[in-house]
Amino acid sequence: MKKSLCFMLTGIMVFGCVMSVLAADFPTKDVQGYIMWGAGGATDNVARAVTPLVEAYLGKKIILVNKTGGTGAIATQYVYSRPSDGYTLLYGAENPQVYRILELSDLDYKDFYPVNILGRGVGVIVANNDMPWNSFKDLVEDAQQRPGKIKMGSTGPGGLPYTVGAMTQAVTGFDVISVPFDGEGPGITAMQGGHVDFMPAGLTAVREHIRAGRVKALCVVADEPIEGLEDIPLITQDFPEFKQYLPWGPFYGIWCKRDVPDAAKQVLVEAFQKGAAEAQFQEFLKDFGAVPMNISGEEADAFLKKWQSVTNWMYEYAGAAKVSPETLGIPKP
Repeated sequence: MKKSLCFMLTGIMVFGCVMSVLAADFPTKDVQGYIMWGAGGATDNVARAVTPLVEAYLGKKIILVNKTGGTGAIATQYVYSRPSDGYTLLYGAENPQVYRILELSDLDYKDFYPVNILGRGVGVIVANNDMPWNSFKDLVEDAQQRPGKIKMGSTGPGGLPYTVGAMTQAVTGFDVISVPFDGEGPGITAMQGGHVDFMPAGLTAVREHIRAGRVKALCVVADEPIEGLEDIPLITQDFPEFKQYLPWGPFYGIWCKRDVPDAAKQVLVEAFQKGAAEAQFQEFLKDFGAVPMNISGEEADAFLKKWQSVTNWMYEYAGAAKVSPETLGIPKP
């Protein structure tokens, strides 16, 4: 028995030493990067913009593969099933942070180490040009006077329009009719045609419509000025209660398994920090309508936990959560 235990402990020590040596030389081969969304989407565009810049600092290629399905859960599960050696990365967005309350997966970003959160999207509340509102306050006051009469474009649970709508309901208590669409694009088109009256949407989806005067921007869902949007009021201007939920928006980043050796993590973090800081990628984010972040480790974990708290409880308040965040130990914002 003692001999068996001795052999077992020796084996564990040898394995640990081998892993440490391998991590110290990391990377010795190309890295695999799995994108949880399809080609041409926001996450895919961000991934393919930053990766060539990172490869120059990593010294190896990162082979990108689109592995779609299950609202990103297929790629998340696959990366989690791979060895904890740093050679398999998850290129993801915000979706895993709602998996548990929607019963899509038992995994979320608590199980992964944030190599880099590159940037986050910005929400804008826009309205049909024929609507009488000139501010978000005007919209809220009208909705309070005419409960259940105003139509809001949405994309169903999981999207920015839905979450911002739930956030707005929690703060103002207004009662509107939510009309779901298959994406922000179809929703914005329907709004221009008068089929819905207003819609929360990502800046990427509405920037050109705002510039062309095809829609009316009522506010930015932020508590600090956003470069290029200084002429659009912040949502906290008339409703400071929103501040407890902000900053909030979809985000894009890279993760590895939580138990990857620290030496390998550090190599990855440094390569992605340098690549993401390149002027070429920063300009891409600006044109893409995203706020640069370039954070990792504990700072990124704190951001992820707050995002999860806000979003999960907004789903709970809106009746969209299948499992209460309270039962999962997710604190209220």
